[in-house]
Amino acid sequence: MEWAHVVRGGLLLGWITCWGVACTPTLMDLPDAASNSPETLGQQTYRIGPEDVLEVMVWKNSDLSRAVSVRPDGKFSLPLLGEVRASGRTVPEVAAEISERLQAYYREPPKVSVMVQQVNSHAIYVMGSVGQPGKYVVKTGTTFLQVLALAGGFTDFAAPNKIVLRRHGADGEEQAFRIRFKEVVAGRAQNVMMQPGDTVIVP
Repeated sequence: MEWAHVVRGGLLLGWITCWGVACTPTLMDLPDAASNSPETLGQQTYRIGPEDVLEVMVWKNSDLSRAVSVRPDGKFSLPLLGEVRASGRTVPEVAAEISERLQAYYREPPKVSVMVQQVNSHAIYVMGSVGQPGKYVVKTGTTFLQVLALAGGFTDFAAPNKIVLRRHGADGEEQAFRIRFKEVVAGRAQNVMMQPGDTVIVP
């Protein structure tokens, strides 16, 4: 029995289970990293990450209204409230917590708004036979080919048609996808958009 993950013709062929000579692939649409962009879907659905910069605005309270950076532990601090957890949550969720915790200091529920001012948590990793392997903080919508360019391209011993993309799914489980560089360059396979936490491995 063999297992494989492949990308062909702009579609992702899921895990292919082969018993003898019979193989039955499950077709799935390749995830689009642009769907994670606050510019694309709006601030309502974007999941905040470490190092993102948020603008917190409390109506008629300039002392509490400020720009804050989300620390590596996923939290930021505000006067009166102390630490507020932000990483992994949406903007409305964070605003609702701030408003709820501030009610102890207000006669009426305070009006709180939160906006993502800067997206800095969109980090991806490139490993293996590239010029400059490492961590790269990229903008939303950055593609597979752009990431390879940032990493300095292939070394002389790279196997460009055996590239593996490792990505965590919505359920938290890590998945592995094979990407064939020549197919992408020729337009026969999708130039995948990167998602936060992606790891590209070039053997």
